[in-house]
Amino acid sequence: MINKRCFQHCFDYFEINCTGLCGLKNLKQLFLSENNLEGLLPDCFRNLSSLQLLDVSRNQFTGNIASSPLSNLISLELILLSNNHFKVPISMEPFMNHSSLRLFDNNILVTEPMSFHDLIPKFQLVFFSLSNSSSEALNVETLSFLYNQHDLRVLDLSQNSFIGMFPSWLLKNNTRLEQLFLNENSFSGALQLQDHPNPNMTTIDISNNNMHGEIPKNICLIFSNLWTLRMAKNGLTGCIPSCLGNISSLGVLDLSNNQLSMVELEQFITLTFLRLSNNNLVGQLPASVVNSSRMNYLYLSGNNFWGRISDFPSPIRTMWPVLDLSNNQFSGMLPRWFVNLTQIFEIDLSKNHFNGPIPVEFCKLDELKYLDLSENNLFDSIPSCFNPLHITHLHLSKNRLSGPLTNGFYNSSSLVTLDLRDNNFTGHISNCIGNLSSLSVLLLRANDFDGNLIFKESYEKASVDFGFHFGSTPIEKAYYEFSQIGALLGSSYTPITTEEVIEFTAKNMYYGYKGKILSYMSGIDLSCNKFSGAIPPELGNLRELLALNLSHNNLTGSIPATFSNLQRIESLDLSYNNLNGVIPQKLHEMTTLEVFSVAHNNLSGNTPERKYQFGTFDESSYEGNPFLCGPPLRNNCSEEESPSLPMPHDEQEDDGLIDMNFFYISLGVGYIVVVMGIAAILYINPYWRRGWFNFIDYCIDTCFCFLLASSCKFSKFRR
Repeated sequence: MINKRCFQHCFDYFEINCTGLCGLKNLKQLFLSENNLEGLLPDCFRNLSSLQLLDVSRNQFTGNIASSPLSNLISLELILLSNNHFKVPISMEPFMNHSSLRLFDNNILVTEPMSFHDLIPKFQLVFFSLSNSSSEALNVETLSFLYNQHDLRVLDLSQNSFIGMFPSWLLKNNTRLEQLFLNENSFSGALQLQDHPNPNMTTIDISNNNMHGEIPKNICLIFSNLWTLRMAKNGLTGCIPSCLGNISSLGVLDLSNNQLSMVELEQFITLTFLRLSNNNLVGQLPASVVNSSRMNYLYLSGNNFWGRISDFPSPIRTMWPVLDLSNNQFSGMLPRWFVNLTQIFEIDLSKNHFNGPIPVEFCKLDELKYLDLSENNLFDSIPSCFNPLHITHLHLSKNRLSGPLTNGFYNSSSLVTLDLRDNNFTGHISNCIGNLSSLSVLLLRANDFDGNLIFKESYEKASVDFGFHFGSTPIEKAYYEFSQIGALLGSSYTPITTEEVIEFTAKNMYYGYKGKILSYMSGIDLSCNKFSGAIPPELGNLRELLALNLSHNNLTGSIPATFSNLQRIESLDLSYNNLNGVIPQKLHEMTTLEVFSVAHNNLSGNTPERKYQFGTFDESSYEGNPFLCGPPLRNNCSEEESPSLPMPHDEQEDDGLIDMNFFYISLGVGYIVVVMGIAAILYINPYWRRGWFNFIDYCIDTCFCFLLASSCKFSKFRR
C-alpha cells in the first residue's frame, strides 16, 4: 500500500516521470487524495496491473477517463475520482470489463453516442456516486448500465439535473439497497412505489425536487426499517401518514417546505429529529411532544399551530438541542419549562403572539447558543441575570422591550449577532462593546439609545463554528462496507441549524441576508436613535464591515477619512444627522460600495468625483445639504469656490441656516409683547393715557382736514 505522503515529493511536480512508482507492479492500494495535483494521470499507471484501490480524489486532475490508463486496470475494485475535472462517459464504457469493480465515485459526466448505451457491464457495483456531476438536464434512464446493477447498497445521484419520474425500478432491481440519495434534482410527478418490500433500506433523501401529490400510503410497508427519510422542498400535499411514527427504527423525518396540511404529532414522539417547517399544518402542540424522551430536534416553524404552551409540565430529560416554533400562532406567556433543559442550544419562538416579560428562568440556560424571540409582544426590561456565556446569536427585535442593556450583553466573547431593533431600549452604549471580539452584526435601529458613540478598538476576531451535527455522508457508509479502507475520509457530518435572517436598513429600504452569506456578513445599524457627538474614526478600522447605518441620529462633526479603509463595505448611510465639513475624497477607495447616502446634513464643498462606484449615486444621496455642490446636484460649484473646512461646533452654530419657522414665531411674539407693553402703561398712568388719546384725536383731525382739503383741490382741478 502506498499512501499520499510517501510520494508527495514526486507528485508535487507531476510532470516528472515517476518511474519508481509505476514500476511497482504488485502495488494494490494507492492513495493520492488532497494533494492539489493537476494534469493528466500518468500513462505509466497502466503498469500497475495488481492495483485494487485508487484514490485520487480532491485534486485538480483533468482529462477524459476513456483515454486514461484506468481502462486497462481491470483488477481495480474501488475507484475514487471525485472533486477533480475528469470527464467520465455516461455509459461507463471504459470500465465495462472491470469485473471486480465494486465502488465508483466521480462527479463529472459527459454524454456520448447512443451506441454505447446498450453495453452490458461485467461489474456489479456496491457503491456508486455521481453527486454534482452534470448541469445538463438528463433522464436518469440515460444511465443505462444501472439497469444491469442488482447488488447496489449505496446510490448517490444527488445535486444533478436529472428529470423524469421517480426511478422506482432502481428499488425493484436492487433489493439490498440501503441508502438512496436523489436530492437536489428535477424529478417530477407523483411519488409512486412498486409493491415490493425493501427491508434493507435505511436512508432515503429525495428532497429539493419537483415531486407532488400525496405521500404513498404503503411507504411504511415497503420501507419498514428506515432510519432517515428526507422529502423536503417538494410539492407534496395531503396528510402525513401516521404509520411513519410506528417505524421503530425511524429517527430522522424531514418533510419541510411542502404543502402538507394534516399531521398527528402524537404519533411522532419516538423520533429524534422532526422537521415539518413551512407547510400548511394546523392544530395545537401536544404536551406529549414536549415530554418525549427521544425528541431532540423539533422544527415546526412556518405553520399555523396555535395555543398556549407556557403551562406544559417540565420535560423529564435535560437535553433538547433545538426547538423551533417560529412563525406560528402561539400565544400567552413565554414557557418557563426550559429551566430543566440544561443542554438546550437553539430556541426560536419568533413571529408568534407571545406577550409579557422575558421569564427570569431564561437566566439558567447557560448552554444557549441561539435565541430568537423577535416579532412578539414582549415588554418590560431584560432580566439583569441574563448572561448566557456561550450565546452566539441573539434576536429580540420588534417587541416592546425597554430599559438599559444589562452588563451581561458586554461579557459574551462568543456573541456574533446582536439584534435589538424596534424596541424601547434606553441609555448609553458602553464602550465595553468593543470587547465583543466575535461580534459581526450589531443592529440597534429604532430605539431610544443616546449619548456619544464610543468604540473601543479591538483587533481580535474569533471564528465561530455554529451548528449541530447529525448523521453521516453516504461515502462514509460505503467505506464502512470495505473495512480495509474504512479510514479513508474520516468523520464527515451534515450540519443541521436554524436558518438565520438578518435585515439591514439603508436609504429607507430593507436589505435581507440569510443562509450561507451570513458567514461572510458583518454590519452595524444604529439608525433612528438619539446618538450624538462625532463619529468615532475607529469605525474605519473595521475592515470586514459590509454595512454601516448611522442615519437619523444627532451626530455632529465631519465624516472620518478613515472610512476609506472599509474595503469591503457595500452600504453606508449617514443621512439625517448634523454632520458638517467636506466629504473626504478618499472615499473613492471604497470600490465595493453599492448604497451611499449623506442626505440631510450640513455638508459643504464639492461632491465626490463621479468615478468608480460614486458615478452610480444619484441626487438623493446628497440632497438636503444646501452648501454642497457639484453633480449630480443642481448646484454648480464656481471656479473660485474652495471647499470649506470643518469648523468647531461653537463657530458652526453662528453660521448655520436661518430657521424660518423660528423667525416668524419670534416676530409674532415680539409684536405682541410691544402692544401689550403699551397697553399696560396707558392703563396704569392716567396722565399718559389722556395724552395718548389727545394725540390720537389730533392725528384723526389732521388726517380729516388733509383729506378734505385734498378733495376740494381735486374738485377745482376737474372744473
